[in-house]
Amino acid sequence: MKVCVTGAAGFVGSHLSESLVRDGHEVVGVDSFVPYYDRAIKERNLAQSLRTSPAFRLAEVDLRDGDLDEILDGADGVVHCAAMPGLAKSWSDFALYQDCNLLGTQRLLEAARRASVERFVHISTSSVYGLEATGDETTPLTPNSPYGVTKLAAEQLALAFHRTYDLPVTVLRLFSVYGPRQRPDMAYNIFVDAVTSGRPVVVHGDGLQSRSNTYIDDAVTAITAGLERCPAGEVFNIGGGKLLTVLEALALIGQHAGVAPVLTWAPARPGDQRATSAVIDKARAVLGYSPTVDPTDGLKRQVEWQLDERSAATPLLAG
Repeated sequence: MKVCVTGAAGFVGSHLSESLVRDGHEVVGVDSFVPYYDRAIKERNLAQSLRTSPAFRLAEVDLRDGDLDEILDGADGVVHCAAMPGLAKSWSDFALYQDCNLLGTQRLLEAARRASVERFVHISTSSVYGLEATGDETTPLTPNSPYGVTKLAAEQLALAFHRTYDLPVTVLRLFSVYGPRQRPDMAYNIFVDAVTSGRPVVVHGDGLQSRSNTYIDDAVTAITAGLERCPAGEVFNIGGGKLLTVLEALALIGQHAGVAPVLTWAPARPGDQRATSAVIDKARAVLGYSPTVDPTDGLKRQVEWQLDERSAATPLLAG
């Protein structure tokens, strides 16, 4: 199968692309390297194995204005991971989120329709549910940030293409993905970096916010299942199956790092979710999805990865 993966140099996209290549697929990775964080981090994601694989080709194309017909030529499927992420910045730069998450998605959907792709997996987020994401896929959709609003609009646009043009769209709502290569702005990455560096950790709110964390390998397994089966017009929650509060996660990080976290407190952030708990019964039944990585083990792997990354960077800084 030839698969186009957007956001291929990012956290989820790079892991997914590697998995697809290992499984014998051809991957066209698309990334425009929008400067949300340091490009060098994304380049390292690609350098793990993708840059040297003959089954992977990177197209540095912006979905908002690039030539998408060329990258979709001959593609059997599309996995749309690319998006402008993050809650805080979406309040101050709405135009950027609108263009990346809506205009880019609309142009990709049009190109996929022209290319007659057989599978289109759209990656969405638990943020579409709002402050409390604790039910199944029929839970009311009340996003509480501009980021969540644009992601909800994007998945509804994708489903509109399915209803109108019979584009085989499947929507996966990922819940709090973590693990090696997690973006530097995401909570667990920030927590691990602070704890292992001996800096205080800033806890927003009371620290009792809970998350249904999804380890990156489980997320990739779910996406692959959606790509293989592509139940057209369907929406699935994808979560890790176990809840952790912020304080519980910090305790685990400290345990794996051998350091007692030092905490400081700050007000809750506007639009931040209070609780997420993915009900994944539908994904179990239809996609055969069953998460396998417990947060205790998953956070250990993330701590080890971040320490390894720091060790690898130290000689370069010294030089």
